[in-house]
Order: sequence, then C-alpha cells, then structure tokens
Amino acid sequence: MKILVSDNVSDSALEVLRAEPSFNVVYAPGDKEALKSEIRDAEALVVRSATKVTAAVLSQASKLRVIGRAGVGVDNVELDAATEKGVVVMNTPGGNATSVAEETLGFLLALARRLPQANNSMKAGKWEKKKFLGMELRGKRLGLIGLGMIGMEVARLAQAFQMEVIAYDPFVSSLVAGQQNVKLVSMEKVFKTSDFISLHCSATPETTHLVNAHALGLMKAGVRIVNCARGELICESDLLQALESGHVAGAALDVFEKEPPADSRLVNHPEVITTPHIAGSTEEAQEIVGIRIAEQVRDYLLQGVARNAVNVPSVSPDEYKKLDPYIQLGEKLGSFLAQVVTGGLSEIRISYDGGLAELNTHLVKNAVLKGILNHVLSQEAQANLINAGALAQSRGVEVAELRSARRATFSNSLGISLRTESGSASVLGMVGARDSLRILGINDIDIDAPLRGVLLFIRNQDIPGVIGRVGTVLGSHGINIANFTLGRNPQLGEAIAIVNVDQQIPPDVLKAIQAISAVRLARAIQIE
Repeated sequence: MKILVSDNVSDSALEVLRAEPSFNVVYAPGDKEALKSEIRDAEALVVRSATKVTAAVLSQASKLRVIGRAGVGVDNVELDAATEKGVVVMNTPGGNATSVAEETLGFLLALARRLPQANNSMKAGKWEKKKFLGMELRGKRLGLIGLGMIGMEVARLAQAFQMEVIAYDPFVSSLVAGQQNVKLVSMEKVFKTSDFISLHCSATPETTHLVNAHALGLMKAGVRIVNCARGELICESDLLQALESGHVAGAALDVFEKEPPADSRLVNHPEVITTPHIAGSTEEAQEIVGIRIAEQVRDYLLQGVARNAVNVPSVSPDEYKKLDPYIQLGEKLGSFLAQVVTGGLSEIRISYDGGLAELNTHLVKNAVLKGILNHVLSQEAQANLINAGALAQSRGVEVAELRSARRATFSNSLGISLRTESGSASVLGMVGARDSLRILGINDIDIDAPLRGVLLFIRNQDIPGVIGRVGTVLGSHGINIANFTLGRNPQLGEAIAIVNVDQQIPPDVLKAIQAISAVRLARAIQIE
C-alpha cells in the first residue's frame, strides 16, 4: 500500500509507517508535481497545513482511503469532496495540549512577577529593584473558562503551585471536574472571584467578545487575564480601557482578534505580555502530532480503526443520501437547543419517528451531540460525527435514544430534550419539502418555523401587545424581520415565538427585548 507524505514530518513519524512491511512510503514534502503524480495510486495521504487537498487533487486519487492531518485544523482539506469520495479524514486533536498549558503557566508566572518588564528594565541599564515587587501564585484563585484537555492540564499544573482552581464549563460534569480537584461554578463567579482568569474555550457566536466591558466590570480590581485560546474571545478595545484605568493589572495574550494585530496599542501596553500565536508551537508538540497521525493512518489501513475522524465515515451512496438531511437537522436542532438552555448538562434524549426510526441513526445521534457540544468545547477538542458520543460520555452526560411515535401528526420527525441543573427543554423538528429544515415544537408547544440563519427565540406571557413591542424594538434598530412564527399554550397562559431576522442581534437590542415585562426568556440564536 502506498502512503504519500506531502509535508514535512519527523523521522520518528516516518519510521512508524516504514516499520510496516506492506507500506510503500513516498516522502515528497512541498513537491507539487509529486503530489499530482503519486496521489493517483496512493491509499493514504499525510499532510500538515501546507498541502492543499482540493477536490481537483482528490479527483486524481483512484485508491485513496484516508487523509491524515498532523495537527488540528483541516481547512486545507475539502471535507465535502473527501466525504463524497469515501475518504476518511483524520486529525490529531490535543497533541499540543501540554504545550499550550505550559505557555499558560509561563504567562501566569510572568504576570505575577512582572518578569518581562524587569528584564526590559535591566537591558535598559536600570536597577529598579523596588519597582518590580511581585506576588506569589500560591493561594491565589485561578478561574478557567473552558475545561477541555488544555484546561484540565492548566488546572493540574496550577495546583502544583498551590493555586485554587475554579472553572466554568457547562458541558463538563461536576464529577469529572471534581476528580481533578476543580470546582465548577458559574461564569459570573469566575469573573467576580478570580485573581487570574485564563480562557480555554472555542470561538463561537456566543463566546465572541466573552470578555467585554461588562465582564471586565464584574472582575476584581487587579485581576490578571491570560488568553492562549482564540483572539475573538476578548474585545481588545474594552481590555485596553480596563488596563489603562488600572482595573485590570495585567494581561498575557498569545492570540488576537486580527493576526498580526493591526492596532499596536494593546501589544505595546506596559502591563501586557504578548507572543505571536506560538502557544502550541514546540518541538515536542510537532513531534507528537506527526507520530500520532502516522499511527492513526497505519491502524486505519491495517485494521479499519478510524480515530479522530472529522468527516462522515464510509457509507454507501444510497445510505448517505437518506441520512444526510437528518444529519443536518440533528446538528442544527442540537445547536438551537444548546443556545436556549443554561446550566450544566446532565442528560440528552433523542427520539426518532416514522421512517427515520428504521434507519441506522448513529450518525444522526452524533450530529445532535455535535451541535450541542460544539457550543462549549474548545477548538482543540471539537466534536464531530465520530467522536461526539465519546466526548459526551467523558463529560458525564447521559445520552438516551427512543424509537417511537413522538407525535402521530408528524412522520420522520426528530426530537431532542435536554436536562440541565436549571431544568429541562425540548425541541421537535423535521425535514420538509426540498430538504428544508423546520422546527415543529418547543417544550411541547406547537410551532412551524424555518431552522436557519439568525433567530430570536422568545418565551412570554400570552397577553396582547407583546408581538408589536418586539417588532418595534427590532425595527427601531434597523433589524429586518424575515419570518415571525408563534405558538401558544392556553392552559399555561404562555406563548413562544421564533423570529427569523436578516441581521445579527446586538446585545443591547436583546436586552431591550428581555426588558419587556411579559417576556420570560429571550435568546439570540445563530444557526450555521
């Protein structure tokens, strides 16, 4: 079997492949002509980020079974084209977890002791011993936003310095966190009570500018902030203002909203430590991901074991054609419900009705879990159609599937219910004409709304005037309504609405809607 390695990997990674007698390893890093010729009869392709695995490249590959990406991101691989061709695409999530965690700890130490500033002072020929009075990490509270693989490693390292570690991660169970001596708390408590705050979550519409003026205002005076996750998590202008006022004592940033940063004011601030997105860039991390992908490719070719696959596993064209609309429905319904509920998740129940219940729904189940989990998981451990079940299990979330007629009125429908520390919520959906995705019910209240784009979900007291006031708020802020759908429960005196809009809903607009006296819940939801 031919394995084409078209990007640089370590000798150790190559040795893993060459040790198998049945493998013919062709090592041609950066050789575009070799890629074109050797891909034709290769059964495996190993890449980093340089090789672009386009649909055109894939069209030349008559025997290709697997693409191994040494690293996390697979933007250089056209996943849809690979899936259509029946090629499994694998990556190596978590390979840089130790590297990122160690840089985070380095940042914590540097912030506490102001090491870069003292170093710069010495190099300038000064001896400012009294100026750089530091603080110990011992006994200080570290608050983590995100408790995935990197967050867990940061917690372990911080505890070696006798720090108290608390965390906010709604999709990690208290049991799992407790096993690592980490206490799960609300995001507000992390902000209000932490001496140091470190971010380890992914960038989503909900987490973009998670650290903004409001969040910074909740934090203790003298707080220090570390970000080795995603630049979008911090509103840099708000952070700069908090630094200049002295409310934030220091910040250490490896990532930025725009890279490289266009505005140098934050980078040049005397209490800011910066690095050029290198937290995961160590010799060891590069070695680890190379060896891991070589092992994964080897095991897939020899045993059919697909680890860390990021696309749909091999199914027949007819099976995939039947499943694909429900895979899309499941992910989007899961995403919708994840953006409605609050509190730590304990249970997910998925129900299938009609012909859907007769299909192999494993991929649909994992699509639901993917839609739910990816709103809180950090990018180094994103859920996909292969690993979503394992990720839910590792976080102590119970998943149950039901195959019965949820509602006789609707055939081929998909229902999801979530139980959290704050209560429970459910949603029902179906695939309509021309594969359109629709919401049919929320919390057992009937509704029929498109499941796409930007949505405003409202639960309110069923009294006159609410619709008009919501429309007035949106209209006064230039937000166009594409569709306004209502549902009612007369017995409870409650109503719901899903408003499809053409623009994003800013926080101030959402607050204005939440301030309407009859509104009990309002959420701005993004369905991608």
